[in-house]
Amino acid sequence: MNLLHDLLGAPDPGPFALLRREGAEHLEVLRGSLSTVARLADIPLPEHAPGDEASADGSSRQPAWTADRRGLPTSVPRTLALVPYRQFAERGFACVDDGTPLECLTVESYHRIPLDEALAALPDTVPDVTDLGFDIDDAAYRELVAAVLRDEIGQGAGSNFVIHRTARARTDADPRRLAGAALRRLITGERGVYWTFLVHLPGGRTLVGASPERHVSVDDGLVMMNPISGTLRHRDLAPGPGGRDTLLRFLSDRKEVNELSMVLDEELKMMAVVADRGGQVLGPYLKHMTHLTHTEYLLAGRTGLDVREVLRETMFAPTLTGSPIENAARVIARYEHSGRAYYGGVLALLGRDADGGQTLDAPILFRCADITPGGEIAVKAGATLVRDSTPDGEVAETHAKAGGVLTALGLRTAPAVSPGADIRDLAADPAVRVTLLARNERLSRFWLTEREPEPVTGALVGRTALIVDAEDTFTGMLGHVLRSLGMRVTVQPTTAIGPLSAYDLVVAGPGPGDPADETDPRVAALGGVVEERLSRRAPLLGVCLGHQVLSRRLGLRLHRRDVPYQGLPCDVDLFGATHRVGFYSTFTAVAPGRLLATAYGDVEVAREDGTGFVHALRGPGFAGVQFHPESVLTEHGPRLLTELVAGILAPAEAGSPVA
Repeated sequence: MNLLHDLLGAPDPGPFALLRREGAEHLEVLRGSLSTVARLADIPLPEHAPGDEASADGSSRQPAWTADRRGLPTSVPRTLALVPYRQFAERGFACVDDGTPLECLTVESYHRIPLDEALAALPDTVPDVTDLGFDIDDAAYRELVAAVLRDEIGQGAGSNFVIHRTARARTDADPRRLAGAALRRLITGERGVYWTFLVHLPGGRTLVGASPERHVSVDDGLVMMNPISGTLRHRDLAPGPGGRDTLLRFLSDRKEVNELSMVLDEELKMMAVVADRGGQVLGPYLKHMTHLTHTEYLLAGRTGLDVREVLRETMFAPTLTGSPIENAARVIARYEHSGRAYYGGVLALLGRDADGGQTLDAPILFRCADITPGGEIAVKAGATLVRDSTPDGEVAETHAKAGGVLTALGLRTAPAVSPGADIRDLAADPAVRVTLLARNERLSRFWLTEREPEPVTGALVGRTALIVDAEDTFTGMLGHVLRSLGMRVTVQPTTAIGPLSAYDLVVAGPGPGDPADETDPRVAALGGVVEERLSRRAPLLGVCLGHQVLSRRLGLRLHRRDVPYQGLPCDVDLFGATHRVGFYSTFTAVAPGRLLATAYGDVEVAREDGTGFVHALRGPGFAGVQFHPESVLTEHGPRLLTELVAGILAPAEAGSPVA
């Protein structure tokens, strides 16, 4: 294929991209003009179709293709955007600013080459590459992991964080030919990849990689996200019953289950912003790759937003950052002393369908080599640090995540295909299917079923609520649940709280941090909200951090747990009934008994026997919950919220002063 030979061998082919999307039997070739823009809203999305050049099927204009069950956009490509991690600053989030630009390739020429022809034209020999090792050695990375576990997760900064290091190499070969050979190896050597790609920019910078994960896509108003977490190595699968038992243990492992649930919650927060009624959860599924199997969910919802706004509101994937997202950005900036370039950003293909509607297909930019014109190579890899992480385990994870791309560059030997059980055969086993689906048995049905607009009845219909957001966008999910109960909901950050008296209910919402640290502006703001509502006997609900601030105002002692309850579902006694609820906390209030006399009336406490740790409390016109009723981990969240809010509003209905 002369086109590929020219792109990889001509002196100056201009910017181009080669894309092989999941399941496609062709390679897409995009060429055009490159521009640098400052904001995602400035990404060009032309009305016209790319060029008049003949496509692989001989037509003069490339027709739209049909979406498949995975939700791939039905569009003609208009723009390919490389969104760097530093774009976080557009949302006001912290990041190490390395100056990496937001580059946009406006597509002027588009071809589809049959995959077998493309593979025959790509270089089949990888040039010499010299391994320079990781920029942070294993010992130093172990120390870094231990510090994040102790000083961040252990102090309530969040439930998980992704900290990266960089595998370095160099070559004297032409970067495009090296990238072309690596692309060929990635296409032929790995299955289950969402996008395999090569992007060449003016000046010689070249990216090549294989991203397993869709971040977000939009097609015909359907927005989808695809959180992936959990890894099973196929080499651990023995032949016969042993392989089946290993897979069943993996699917039942609480650490693996909870990690995926945490990521699911974090992406539901994003869907709460970009989808009209939030996201519906589909799955879980097994995602089979050549040497690994992951677990994943799909999230789907309807949106009327411009696709560039969808991109902005979903910056960036929690699987590459952490949770809650804004504080994760701060933690990453504290521990990573070099910029991420494009790692953790997205490669976004924007287009239009046959009717002119906007489409988007955006994989996460990771599992990728970034090659400079001078032959310097960087392969960034990060470990997801959670409460159960170990430094040795996370060191091994970064080696494994960098391994695929390093193998494609000739720096690692590809592992032999496992002689054990075939994962695809095991996946069809009835016991495996039952165990996988059992993950949903105690999740919230609110997020697992499609929600259509329908008349709502009940005592909460038409009542107004203000949710004060202390930098945890769980508040978006909470807003959707309260709206489903008929309430009219406003969400405001702690930095811009309006008059509280205009609302029937005020929710002091969740956020990261130490609830006793009044120098933290979020904690101080929540303290003001709690004081104002309690002093006027006005209806108040505290959730997580807001509940801790309320508890402290009521005179309860606060305690930092020895083991954080981050992303942890638990069965707890709530005022005489057992409920499965989801915790995302490091701190807890402690109560000496189940009934407390306070300046604001008698308070009933749901607490853990022995420790006195408070799960929830309620008094005349106020209540607080340490867990997240809106979380997918809380089995009957809408019902719990209905009961709590109705109980809070009842004193006001009976004539208690609210003004």
